Amino acid sequence: MKNLFDRLFTCLVALFMVQAVSAQTVSWKMEAGEIEDGRCRLVLTAEIPDGYHMYDLGPYVGGPTATSILFTVEGGETEGELKALTESHKAYDDIFMMEIGTYEMAAEFEQWIRLEGEGARVTAQLEWQICNDTGCIPGDDELTITIGQAEEAAPVVEETVAESPKDAAGGGSLWSLILEAILWGFAALLTPCVFPMVPMTVSYFLKGEGGVTLGRIRAALYGFFIVALYTVPIAAIILITRLVGGDAVTADIFNWLATHWLPNIIFFLVFMVFAASFLGAFEITMPSWMVNKTDSKADTKGIGGIFFLALTLVLVSFSCTGPIVGSVLIKSTSGEFWTPILTMLAFSIAFALPFTLFAFFPSMLKNLPKSGGWLNSVKVVIGFIEVALGLKFLSVADQVYHWGILDREIYLAIWIVVFSLLGLYLLGKLKFAHDSEVKYVSVTRLSLAIVVFSFVVYLIPGMWGAPLAKLSGYLPPITTQDFVLGSEATTTGTAVSSAAELSTRKYSDKLHLPHGLEGFFDLKEAEAYAKEVGKPIFLDFTGHGCVNCREMEMRVWSDPRVLEILKNDYVVCALYADDKMDVDESEWVTTDAGKVLKQLGKINSYYALKTYGVNAQPYYVLQGEDGKPLVEPRGYNLDVEAFVAFLKAGLEAYHK
Repeated sequence: MKNLFDRLFTCLVALFMVQAVSAQTVSWKMEAGEIEDGRCRLVLTAEIPDGYHMYDLGPYVGGPTATSILFTVEGGETEGELKALTESHKAYDDIFMMEIGTYEMAAEFEQWIRLEGEGARVTAQLEWQICNDTGCIPGDDELTITIGQAEEAAPVVEETVAESPKDAAGGGSLWSLILEAILWGFAALLTPCVFPMVPMTVSYFLKGEGGVTLGRIRAALYGFFIVALYTVPIAAIILITRLVGGDAVTADIFNWLATHWLPNIIFFLVFMVFAASFLGAFEITMPSWMVNKTDSKADTKGIGGIFFLALTLVLVSFSCTGPIVGSVLIKSTSGEFWTPILTMLAFSIAFALPFTLFAFFPSMLKNLPKSGGWLNSVKVVIGFIEVALGLKFLSVADQVYHWGILDREIYLAIWIVVFSLLGLYLLGKLKFAHDSEVKYVSVTRLSLAIVVFSFVVYLIPGMWGAPLAKLSGYLPPITTQDFVLGSEATTTGTAVSSAAELSTRKYSDKLHLPHGLEGFFDLKEAEAYAKEVGKPIFLDFTGHGCVNCREMEMRVWSDPRVLEILKNDYVVCALYADDKMDVDESEWVTTDAGKVLKQLGKINSYYALKTYGVNAQPYYVLQGEDGKPLVEPRGYNLDVEAFVAFLKAGLEAYHK
């Protein structure tokens, strides 16, 4: 069993850098009923992803994209109008200043078909838009069904799952955040505040009144209450905010948390305080009166006693779990509306699971390793990782406000030093206040040291401009680096004519494109230049704090085929949605609601929402001369082949 824990500990460190991707889909199904009097009833069903809503049939002039279903019938015709069988939820939208209907979870529509003969072929052209609290995803698809065989009693069903463009704000990172929360939950168990309490708590339930069966039921309730105590408070805060202020207010709060300098600096300082606590500088504890009062109520019988016992665990272990819980919540605030709730749920389940598991299988307790100095070593390792991860928040503020204090090489230098010190600590060459003496280096410590030093070796070439694609989401963009080896050979890009010289392009003194690409940061300038040179526009909605944007640039844009097309065939225009630069008064934008936007990021974000119905990044639009998309826009997707096909499809559409 100890070897199992050693391997788990090793995996915890190795997997902190793991990222996962997911995609949101809308599933459509079309079903044909039996023919009666030459008529057939079609029912279309849309299954909407959890957490999203889809707009109803509208129409909405100057509003969001309403759901549209157009039928083409071979061997017949439509009879009557399309009817919505599901009642939409009507509410006034402050952004579009109109009443808008939406569906959640599912929606059904009905259309009657009149057959001219014995059979017909019906094609449905579908167009829709789904949105959540952080962005909107447009979609379209086509369904075809054959009806009309008199001898066929069973209905005919045509079904498809339409893959929507990626919502970059959170979808791409949601599963990685959940995975990371689970790992943090298991890591919290291996801390000196929690680990010794596992056998003590399990023994309490097994030795109580009612025998083993009742003890297991109580242990299950105990685990449930632990999950609830971690999850319910954050869920309540978010839901109250949503009910009081509405979706837009909640989204604004999360956007402010993700991009404004004040919360990012606070988060950075919190991470550093947490790290100092784990490294042994001091302990973060709950007030003793609170712990004692809760503990006194834990002796009562019944469900109330179990609840207070769980609350006592949460309070007593706060010095170890507090920094971890804070880390999980802070990292998830830049994701979707539900991300903090889901990540905390994942953390608390992983944290509570062993208490219940060992109560059901008490024989496993015999194989648990004994408490000792290794528990404090776990805390110290987490402390080093906290230092490294906390820099991300300072980096976001630095990029958004163009302070220039944490360029890429400085960031990398700190990481190299931090992980080098961690490697030395694992080898016993560095000792902290609460550490036990390391008489020899165990296989576990040696294995972890090899992993850590290998990571350091991987980081070092980044000091000379190596892309480090696996970490692109965490590091500042390579454009902030002062020296990139061989950069002279990569700075040649699309030539910029005298009408738009490098020194005169708006915002080019502070904003830059990766991989030596030359382009624009103002759409009007880009459109004028594109018209002059006869090329389509590659419109990149991006952000300084956008992890998925950096991943796309380092893992997809860096492909030679993608770079060649962007440099030679498109005019690149990057619109930063979170930049805090104030623009000239002549460029201020007044929203439909009468609000005056003065910052570049807010103007770009409003344009993306009003024009394309999205406020998530990255979002890529291939724009033609008429200002309209040449092909369906594309979001976060690390499929290089698909991205090349996307760019080529835009060129084909432009030159038709």
